[in-house]
Amino acid sequence: MILRVLTLFVLLVQLAGCAVNPATGRSNFVMMSEQQELDLGRRYNQQILKENPRYADEKLQAYVQQVGERVAKNSHRNQLNYQFTVVDSPDINAFALPGGYIYIHRGLLAYLSSEAELAAVLGHEVGHVTARHSVQQQSQSTAWGLLGQAVAIGTGVGAAADVTSVLGSTVVRGYGRDMELEADGLGAEYLARSGYDPQAMIEVVKVLKNQEDFARDQAAARGEAQPAGGYHGLFDTHPDNDRRLQQVLGPARALVTGQQEVNREAFLKRLEGLPFGDSAETGVRRGQRFYHADLNFTLAFPQGWSLLNRPDALIGHTADQQAFIAMTLEDNPQNLPPAELLRQRVGGKRLVAGVELQQAGLQGYSAVIPGSAAKRVAVIQHGARAYLFVAAVRGRASLESQDEQFLSVIKSFRPMTRAEKKEAQPLRLHLLKAKPGQTLEALAKGSKLPGDALKALRLLNNLYPAGEPRAGDWLKVVR
Repeated sequence: MILRVLTLFVLLVQLAGCAVNPATGRSNFVMMSEQQELDLGRRYNQQILKENPRYADEKLQAYVQQVGERVAKNSHRNQLNYQFTVVDSPDINAFALPGGYIYIHRGLLAYLSSEAELAAVLGHEVGHVTARHSVQQQSQSTAWGLLGQAVAIGTGVGAAADVTSVLGSTVVRGYGRDMELEADGLGAEYLARSGYDPQAMIEVVKVLKNQEDFARDQAAARGEAQPAGGYHGLFDTHPDNDRRLQQVLGPARALVTGQQEVNREAFLKRLEGLPFGDSAETGVRRGQRFYHADLNFTLAFPQGWSLLNRPDALIGHTADQQAFIAMTLEDNPQNLPPAELLRQRVGGKRLVAGVELQQAGLQGYSAVIPGSAAKRVAVIQHGARAYLFVAAVRGRASLESQDEQFLSVIKSFRPMTRAEKKEAQPLRLHLLKAKPGQTLEALAKGSKLPGDALKALRLLNNLYPAGEPRAGDWLKVVR
């Protein structure tokens, strides 16, 4: 029986075959042609752009595209039509799709200090594309799924598919350190060939490592669990001392000839006025209250709750994530009354304990969907728009134990006052030159940064955890 399964797997491998990696020259297991890769990237790109708003600054978009193209034309797959997009998100992230679609979040841009560092981030993502990492990952995942089916057919044991699925997910749950290091090495090579200083790759890894250290320090200060590693969070040691990282960057350093560009000042001036944190277009969080200037509404969440602002939903949840409430913007082309619209949106589910809502001149309706997984639901009409609330609990929590807080969130929804419209404006980055004797502690006293403003400023200026600026240094401040 084992022989039959192995034979099926060998046939699977033969059907897929191996392909020479265009960046490394090594053979890789793939189940996708280059044309299929390009088609996949094109489809995914359309979905990504729907879910991730494009930052509305065409000058900055053009600048990032220019830097990215400079790096990409010195890559192993320079024939691809690379597209570089700045995403309007405060997250510290960048990622690549098959075929050359590369995204960098506005939040990561804010923490970089030079054009060379921007080129390093983009070069790293180009490295994932040229080495076909996503294709390899997709192929491995598909192969394990097909192997599971083969085992089920060959043995008559359907549960075998679950086993191979688990095994496959273990293999492909992220790029892993080997692929990330490979992308670092390739990106550094492209930097050097493009005339940038490949040391910028080390500087970017330092930025990301500091982000993780800062997040851990802040979580410890709040008595919370240590957060998981974020984007590229793969290095336990300081990047300067990481042996494997230094090894993969070695060949790039050998390519350096003459002066390598950094372009610190020119890059930083591009960041002047950049929203820091939330933007007006996506809504702004201020403590426990959320403001949206374009849609003219505000609402508040209970103390201790966290807010997650996604393009498709605003979500609040308890610290233990046992209770959450999500709000979405709903179409109401027929201008249905709130109660009727709510019944339509819950798909015929039975509603109990219905109550009309009247708050700040707005009409609404709230009810409970009964059952073992009971939910609090509501609709509030605001002009031509309707806002749907869905609240639920999980684990040992009960709807009854959290319903008062759910209702407090729903009933806090209202139009903004004139004074609140100022609060709906985002914080922005500004540049200044450090004066002799000027300290970050002094700058932090006048900062609008939430939490530990001093450490946040140090993090923003790559001086974390205890650095101070030198006279004449360009500093990023937030106001």
